[in-house]
Amino acid sequence: MRSLPIIFTLFFTFTAGILLAQPNEKTALWHSFEKVEFKLNDVPARYIKPRKPLPGNPWVWRAHFPDWHIEMDSVLLERGFHIAYINTNDLYGSPKAMMIWDAFYQHLVSEKGFAPKVALEGVSRGGLYVYGWAKRNPAKVSCIYAEAPVCDFKSWPGGKGKSKGDAKSWQQLLDVYGFSEPQALAFDDNPKDHLEGMAAYKIPILHVISLNDKLVPSDENTFPLVERYQKLGGPTTVYAMSRGAQTLEGHHFPIEHPEWWADFITRHSVPVQKPLSSSAYVNIRAGLPNAYRVITAQKKATVAFLGGSITHNPGWRDKVSRYLQEKFPQTAFTFIKAGIPSLGSLPHSFRIEQDVLSQGKVDLLFVEAAVNDRTNETDSLTQLRALEGIVRHARKSNPAVDVVLMEFADPDKSGDFRQGKKPVELANHERVAAHYQLPSIDLAREVYDRIAANEFSWEYDFKDLHPSPFGQEVYFQTMKSLLNTAFQTASSTPAKPSSVVPPLVRGSFDNGHYVPINEASLGTGWKLVENWEPADGVSTRPGFVDRPMLEATTPGAALSLNFTGTALGIALISGPDAGEVEYRIDKGPYQKMDLQTQWSQQLHLPWYKLFASNLPNKKHVLQLRMADTQNPKSKGTACRIVYFLVN
Repeated sequence: MRSLPIIFTLFFTFTAGILLAQPNEKTALWHSFEKVEFKLNDVPARYIKPRKPLPGNPWVWRAHFPDWHIEMDSVLLERGFHIAYINTNDLYGSPKAMMIWDAFYQHLVSEKGFAPKVALEGVSRGGLYVYGWAKRNPAKVSCIYAEAPVCDFKSWPGGKGKSKGDAKSWQQLLDVYGFSEPQALAFDDNPKDHLEGMAAYKIPILHVISLNDKLVPSDENTFPLVERYQKLGGPTTVYAMSRGAQTLEGHHFPIEHPEWWADFITRHSVPVQKPLSSSAYVNIRAGLPNAYRVITAQKKATVAFLGGSITHNPGWRDKVSRYLQEKFPQTAFTFIKAGIPSLGSLPHSFRIEQDVLSQGKVDLLFVEAAVNDRTNETDSLTQLRALEGIVRHARKSNPAVDVVLMEFADPDKSGDFRQGKKPVELANHERVAAHYQLPSIDLAREVYDRIAANEFSWEYDFKDLHPSPFGQEVYFQTMKSLLNTAFQTASSTPAKPSSVVPPLVRGSFDNGHYVPINEASLGTGWKLVENWEPADGVSTRPGFVDRPMLEATTPGAALSLNFTGTALGIALISGPDAGEVEYRIDKGPYQKMDLQTQWSQQLHLPWYKLFASNLPNKKHVLQLRMADTQNPKSKGTACRIVYFLVN
């Protein structure tokens, strides 16, 4: 006689590490284990409880078909693992499914005390889910077990290769993703694509397959993924099942040695590792209520990224953009990529008008400058004037703009931390963030602390101040934490224009802008080069080559500029022949400035120099001439001006 399931409602909470049922949860027997069923945001979910949980509550997350091939799950339950599942069936690993998965993970880890890292189990189309989520959250995954997984939806359900596919499922997938068929065929983020982040985290993967599988052929799914993952350094295992009857054109097969695969998951999940929480490095302050209102109500938002090479290079910026598009799929986003290598807060404050604000109303602005401010030896007062100028300038353009300040890592800052000092650049970012109640992220301290906690190394994992794929993931996961928290808070906080805040320091560059070079009066020795490019074959930066420049190469060459403002400087190109200039303002004494940098012999570098930063706000005259002296390292006496800088 079959026993009836035991179903009742419990009203307990999570206490002292013990998992107890919550209101509206129902329990039933599942193969002699207790199953807890509930709805999370109206989505059916469940987890199976072991009789005796292992310390730290390790768990396995099944992506699909939760009652198929339960042999390995049963072994793991006996060993003390939880087995969890949320019903995102027929969503095919789409962004909508990934948002549901994020909420489920947060619920189980934060509310139920599950381990921070989960073993993912993907059967068949479940491969779309486990790899989609692992690529978005590699720091939260201990390992992946996949059984005949779909690794390219063009193969199944698309049927565009050896598989006959499934026409109904293919249409469902197109509808869920919002794709036309050509868009689906051009999609480049199937499980087998973009595995760099997972490989950097060395997430072990195990695929059990049938070599006779004609529905999800390994040649189109497992083998391409495994080959790519191995070439990226990812640890892989593939086991071909060959014993017992195989059905559904080889897609269904008996699982041999389920205890082996349970060993694989156990080995990579126990003992439970608890990494540092990223929340310790995030300061929400007034949050992002205005950006959230625009995103959710107006359904049209502009997000700008202002920074140096760490912002310019692919990585965290692209991941943040994708996260916003997936979290708010009904919103039309415009993304402004304003990262230029080598530039810090001083250049940002003068170029924000042209490179960011001139492109339309900005609703959310990310700013990073801490690495280049140290590298470029920008003094503390100039940092404050520049950072504050960026914030005030952005708010003049749009009083409701939300700004996030980010403080990235480099070896110099780690050296300061080892000496018990807070880096000046970080302190200045935090002073400005606190004064204007802006969210900020101390990524430099986070990287240092995680290395000190032996979570990873700088040498082999993070590798450089221009982060490796691993480092880009570290940055993005913390930014995602900030955004999730800020948006959650903003959903219950009314948006309002930022209040008028008095300046933090005198003379901030809140009216910083470029002045065209054609406004200068040129004397003997200066010329306008309409389309400058180097004759020495030395490298250049995009945006600072094949463009108009003022050029002088002989001592004594002179020019003048009439301007109105409190600060003046030049944006120039500093290459191997960069010389020295002499300048004066309003017929004061001439002062000398060396245009060489430590990188000038290898690169025609964009370089920003201030002549004065505390002038009376009135009309002035700059006189500039080439000096007859030069840096011993320089190969000439050249000056090439791209813009004048005026505040």
